[in-house]
Amino acid sequence: MPWFDLPLERLREYRTETAEPAELDLWWQLRLDQARAAASEPVLTRYEADIYAPVEVYDAEFSGAGGDRIRAWYLRPAGADGQTPVVVKFIGYGGGRGLPSEHALLPALGYSVFVMDTRGQGGRWTMGATGDHPQGQPGGPENAQVMTRGIARPEDYYYTRLFTDAAMAAETAGQLAGVPQVAVSGGSQGGGLALAAAALVPQVVAVCHADIPFLCDIQRGITLAPSAPYTEVPEFLAHNVDLIPAALDTLRYVDCALLARRITARCLLSVGLMDTICPPSTVFAAYNEITAGKEIAVYPFTGHGVPAVHVERQLRHFRDFLLR
Repeated sequence: MPWFDLPLERLREYRTETAEPAELDLWWQLRLDQARAAASEPVLTRYEADIYAPVEVYDAEFSGAGGDRIRAWYLRPAGADGQTPVVVKFIGYGGGRGLPSEHALLPALGYSVFVMDTRGQGGRWTMGATGDHPQGQPGGPENAQVMTRGIARPEDYYYTRLFTDAAMAAETAGQLAGVPQVAVSGGSQGGGLALAAAALVPQVVAVCHADIPFLCDIQRGITLAPSAPYTEVPEFLAHNVDLIPAALDTLRYVDCALLARRITARCLLSVGLMDTICPPSTVFAAYNEITAGKEIAVYPFTGHGVPAVHVERQLRHFRDFLLR
């Protein structure tokens, strides 16, 4: 894929043209207050102790948006205590929490990890366990397209629920680990969720890693990206033309380029200049709004992914800014 977006020198200066909704902070505070009011205590069940020892693995359940019960994995190294740093991990589009073995690197290095399952996904490339069925209705993982689910109203939108889940996951992980602040991390959709959590509960998030993040400068993304999932929105609006104004308004409430202005965590982002799923300008739109300490790894010949060497850059970043 050739370079199709803005030149790098313009990317470093690019700012979103999407206007922030009035009283966005108050609107999100209401969502979080409602979730906290409906929450019940997390539940941990030890999982396969004979396989994963000495790492302790728990099948976890916590309260997300509307009090809905969300599944997670909680992995902690042997001897973990209130001094053990914890990383909250979010998953890319279509995936779920998978198996604990997929998340074993950080516990092996002395970090606890809380892996949030993604409601209503987990049916495409790694499995999930949580349905997107509010009010306790039965349901499970799906091979679903969710970009237009509830898009006519921000209060009903799928990503409003998922962002709320992410913020509640960060709070829950800190409580379980007995630490005042956590790190958040993820790629693609998971990177967008990491940015959202860092913005919505900044007092909880000390470090934010967002690789090739999705859901940034969304109104540009849906007109520029040639690949799914952004393409779900124009495909839908091409026929549901009466919903265009409402849909575009809804997307402003979950745009991480707008929410990023609230981030106080130390941030490490990454971008691939050949990424057709999350175009580089959309990533820079979020990065350029962050006023906290930040770095961005630019990979000129990478598409929607990061090279293996980026993992070691992340580990150094955790060492420098989480192990303090």
